Amino acid sequence: MLPVANLHLKDLYETTVEFFTLRSPAFSYRSVPNDDPDSEPPTPSDISPASDPVATRQNESANLRVKRTAAKRARGPTACSCRSFTSAAASTLYTMRREHDRTKSELARSQADSASLEEKCKSLEKTLKETKDLLRARDLEIEALKQDKAKLIADRRSLSRPPSSLDRRRSHDVIHHRSNSSQSLSQRIRLGPELAEHRDGDAASQAGSSRHRASSDAVRDNISTISEEERAHTRSMEVFLTKTDLWSGAQVIQAVQDLNSEILQFAASAVEVCTFTKQRTSHSKIGQTVNDVTTRLGPSLSRMLSTHDHSQDPMLVQLALQGSIAFCISRALSSFCIGYQSKGNITLTQIYTRMFQSEPQPMSSRWRALTHKHIHELHPELSNYAVNEMTDTILRWTLDVFLICGCTNPQPNPTSREAFRTRFQSQVKRISKNACALAQISREEIMSANFEVVGAESGRAFDTQEMVDVFEDYGASKGAVLCTTELGLRCSTRKATTETAAIPEENIERRLLLRPKVVLDSAMDVIDQR
Repeated sequence: MLPVANLHLKDLYETTVEFFTLRSPAFSYRSVPNDDPDSEPPTPSDISPASDPVATRQNESANLRVKRTAAKRARGPTACSCRSFTSAAASTLYTMRREHDRTKSELARSQADSASLEEKCKSLEKTLKETKDLLRARDLEIEALKQDKAKLIADRRSLSRPPSSLDRRRSHDVIHHRSNSSQSLSQRIRLGPELAEHRDGDAASQAGSSRHRASSDAVRDNISTISEEERAHTRSMEVFLTKTDLWSGAQVIQAVQDLNSEILQFAASAVEVCTFTKQRTSHSKIGQTVNDVTTRLGPSLSRMLSTHDHSQDPMLVQLALQGSIAFCISRALSSFCIGYQSKGNITLTQIYTRMFQSEPQPMSSRWRALTHKHIHELHPELSNYAVNEMTDTILRWTLDVFLICGCTNPQPNPTSREAFRTRFQSQVKRISKNACALAQISREEIMSANFEVVGAESGRAFDTQEMVDVFEDYGASKGAVLCTTELGLRCSTRKATTETAAIPEENIERRLLLRPKVVLDSAMDVIDQR
């Protein structure tokens, strides 16, 4: 600002002098100092004539504005350049500061990485040292084992009592030595004492070398024989000591539950297509049928089926039908091999029971699996025969139950019974196949335990720990068991004991994995109230 003001100060001064000269006659240039001392003071003739003061003022104002504008223009680029320089310097400083911070962070990160790598290097060196120590210790153990093996071989060679084969070879050597001695004696008599002594020494050295060779050969043969026997014994035991199970306990439980569901579906479907009447038809075979049903379901349930009216509610018939099928399947699964001859089944069952109580669990289970497998390989048609036989038995027992309950459809005549068989043949056959498959699973594919399908016998007292009442939600469970409607599952395992117990059953651990469902005497009260 100061250079611009000094630049225009003289012009402003001259303009002001002229103004006051024109306005005031008393004002003279004498009072104004002159820069040049030698110059003469101005005279009035030197002063330009006066002009219009207003126009002059306007011209001066215009000139002043022009000069001010020029000064601003001259001053503008300098300020802008200063501001641009300042902003550029500030941005450069900010960039340098950011680069500095980034460099510091990278340096800190590099230092941290270097520290972690040093720690890893130390740990690896420590691990390498430990590994070397372990390898050195293992080498020492190997050397010790080699020395023990060499010592054991030397001890075996220096046994005082060699095997029987060695005895035979020694006896042969003794006989040969005796014969050589007799021959040397005769030669000594004939050839003289010196030659006899020489021959005697040669015979003794030959006998000693032959005995040494015989002893070493016998020991080597004995060791190889023992090793072969041990390997053969180990291979034979590997077959029987395996505990690999192809099915788990949960899968076996699910298989039994699926079988119970299929039995329930068949019983419900069969009862729905049947019609019952109060009047019992007189039939020549009704007495024998009642006796057969009594042996399967018990006298109490058979009497109820014969005397109760099922025309309105055949619930009791359905329960009896489930009990009859469950009894058929449980009896079949209790045998060692379904469909096999009865005498052979009884013998195999007794053998397996004895083995299960006295031998280790893997050994008895493996024997059971191999025996069951080879029976089916010897009789390839046995599986189909067992399925067909079980299917015919279930259908026959079902028709017997319908007969004593007063069923009018199907009729007792053979044609109606055959039509019923044809209608439910496939459904019952599926039940039989699942039962036989369950038998194969429990016999051949499970080694760690013995799984048994169980049910409650008719007339047995009710036990909440071992069975479930079907109608327990409708009232108190009272009375004896009438029949089993759903099968249960039990697992038996022989304990690993070092000493044989006085009672074999004490070594057996039994667990009830699935409780069977039963019908009690109190179920009649619930059925009558329906």
